[in-house]
Amino acid sequence: MDSGGQQINLQLEAGKKVYFASDQHLGAPNEAESRVREVRFVSWLDEIKEDCQVLFLLGDLFDFWYEYKQVVPRGFVRVLGKLAELSDSGIKIYFFSGNHDLWMRDYLEKEIGAEVFHDRKHFQINQTKFFIAHGDGLGPGDKGYKRMKKLFRNKVARFFFSLLHPDFAVWLGIYMSRKNKLISGDEDVKFLGEENEWLALYAKRKLEQEHFDYFVFGHRHMPMEIQVGVNSVYTNLGDWVDHFTYGVFDGNKLRLETHIAQ
Repeated sequence: MDSGGQQINLQLEAGKKVYFASDQHLGAPNEAESRVREVRFVSWLDEIKEDCQVLFLLGDLFDFWYEYKQVVPRGFVRVLGKLAELSDSGIKIYFFSGNHDLWMRDYLEKEIGAEVFHDRKHFQINQTKFFIAHGDGLGPGDKGYKRMKKLFRNKVARFFFSLLHPDFAVWLGIYMSRKNKLISGDEDVKFLGEENEWLALYAKRKLEQEHFDYFVFGHRHMPMEIQVGVNSVYTNLGDWVDHFTYGVFDGNKLRLETHIAQ
């Protein structure tokens, strides 16, 4: 049974667009290199704000994120401030938690005004149907993450993690994230071929139940556009670690573009 829930319908205003981005992994591989990428991503947010009506962030904005009830990780002031600015200007922000920021609570909702989802979701934008998710744990592949998913989602494990002092807990989380090479892992970023890409296979199975024009995912760190049906395309947004790619929908067609550093 699909967990997309009730479909969200959006209508674009004349001249407005929808933007999609994923896998910025801010904080990795170290503070200095992350800062450069954060500045570049903020520059992109500044560039799109004039014609952006809706912004989808499809997870792993942070390489590690954990919210205690009263504590959030330090850093990322530039990107959080820019997102707040966009939200305050009337741009709708949808955030899908990824496998690196799945312990997201309500910080982005309260401080920025974003709407946060922890699972896949269906949207209709104008007359175009979208199936949107981070992409982790879907389809027949991604076995490494699936082995860890039960632990990450386990309420008992989360409770005991919350008892750790934040300084130690965040250090541990960052250490484990980098050690396990969850960003740009050697195996995770190899193109498997159109017939073997597990998110494309997942999309094809979903089309047997319901039509979608676009399946939009992140997680794979590789920009991809794969035809999965007669009128259906699987789009992977790539990342802001190596590719600096994003999606833009003008009301009729979704296309992938690459940000060019100024």
